[in-house]
Amino acid sequence: MMPRSGTRGSGAARLAREMACTALLAGAVAMTLPPTSAYSQGWEPTKPIQFVIPAGTGGGADQMARFIQGLVAKNGLTKQPLITFNKGGGAGAEGFLEVKKAAGDPHIIIITLSNLFTTPYATGVPFGWQDMTPVAMLALDQFILWVNAETPYKTAKDYIEAVKAGDDKTFKMGGTGSKQEDQIITVALEKLTAPKKFTYVPYAGGGAVAVQLVGKHVNSTVNNPIEAVSQWKAGALRPLCLFDVKRSIYTGKVTADMAWSDIPTCKESGVDTEYQMLRGIFMAPGVKPEHVAFYVDLFKKVIATDDWKKFMEEGAFNQTFMTGDEFKTWVAANDKLHYDLMKEAGFLAPGK
Repeated sequence: MMPRSGTRGSGAARLAREMACTALLAGAVAMTLPPTSAYSQGWEPTKPIQFVIPAGTGGGADQMARFIQGLVAKNGLTKQPLITFNKGGGAGAEGFLEVKKAAGDPHIIIITLSNLFTTPYATGVPFGWQDMTPVAMLALDQFILWVNAETPYKTAKDYIEAVKAGDDKTFKMGGTGSKQEDQIITVALEKLTAPKKFTYVPYAGGGAVAVQLVGKHVNSTVNNPIEAVSQWKAGALRPLCLFDVKRSIYTGKVTADMAWSDIPTCKESGVDTEYQMLRGIFMAPGVKPEHVAFYVDLFKKVIATDDWKKFMEEGAFNQTFMTGDEFKTWVAANDKLHYDLMKEAGFLAPGK
């Protein structure tokens, strides 16, 4: 998903090295999914499943959760429906605390993003990923440096050089929330624009961020692909680079002349910064192994569908699936990486 930590090199270089290591770890866990039956052989939900979204509407997590909700219903993958709830207050703390207090209840799940790590460290809220039960990594979400299509910037290097040459804090970077993943990436970019900095402008969700860039209220964003693809298709936004160690695998045209794979990596563009974000599923603490097994089985069915594969391509996701101890190990490592990055950026709450 994303990396950072360690003690060598600059923040941006460290971020690049750590992202590369994390990507290799994720890639090593290739998915080989066994066929599954229509329903799990064992425990099944006996009432509607609460599907918590710890973010606002319109963003990547919201879009993925609602897509899963529809896909599960369409294919009859559970006897009980998934009911989505947005609980994005306190940078997602509202949603995480809702799941934490539901100890032992197998009828509540939550989709996670980077605020699983960043929110506790930034706010001091009494919560950590260990307060929930890891179920599965569904994918890793990408980040792209976007500008308005009417601007003169054709490459990421062009844009970074313009920021560096301009007055301090003249250029505005729009992002989702404060001291979250978008701002962490912005701080990493500031290692390259130093001594000039961006003015970071937080919004409630990725959908709003894209709209603000279209309206030229900010100069750039680092939105997920799925959060800005419609504006890209419409010719309103321009992608400059992808914050991954390698280009996207998706070669189908998104616009008349570009595919996701045509977007260079930021490193290719002379902007040595990388970052990816978890899209995973967790449950309440204290649930039983058979409860976890049901949802692992459910999400294996989800990602085996053609609709899911199409969704992955449309959103340019890194298709990585993990469960069990491998997923727990990955989460623990990325929690540490986020802590180190946020400490370096000065984003930790007092006492953290």
